[in-house]
Amino acid sequence: MTDLHAKPIIKDKFWIVEKDGEKFATLRKNEDNRFVMSNETGIQIYETKEKLTKEFGKDFFIVKIVKEADNSEPNEVHGYATSTSPHNAMFDIKKKLPLFTKSSDSKSLYCAGYYCIKFDKGWVKSFCPKKITLERYPYKGPFKTDLEMKQVLSNVSK
Repeated sequence: MTDLHAKPIIKDKFWIVEKDGEKFATLRKNEDNRFVMSNETGIQIYETKEKLTKEFGKDFFIVKIVKEADNSEPNEVHGYATSTSPHNAMFDIKKKLPLFTKSSDSKSLYCAGYYCIKFDKGWVKSFCPKKITLERYPYKGPFKTDLEMKQVLSNVSK
């Protein structure tokens, strides 16, 4: 039995599977209630939650999110400041973006931290922009502080 744990990202739908505290795979529950685990070695499908816990142990599905949230700053996601109290905190691994929503049932994703975004009129500074804005326009960031962002902004504005 392998020592893996699934940390919930979206309740009862999406998990990050960790091995010794490091990301090992992602796990999602698809439309027909089967579980799909994927990582760089491939995809494994499990018919039921019971089959997952039988293979990986009864403690596979851990619920640590509430405990971890207590350790971080109230308006912070993965070390980056947020404009409001964050909900549904997650991290986009491919784009390296700390993401959150402004309410527990919101669908709009925001990016924690400071950014420089290039609009048609030029580079502008931004704090916690919507994810869709960063998908549409070139940007630099995220930055943990306003000062870091202003330094980069002064370099790209020249």
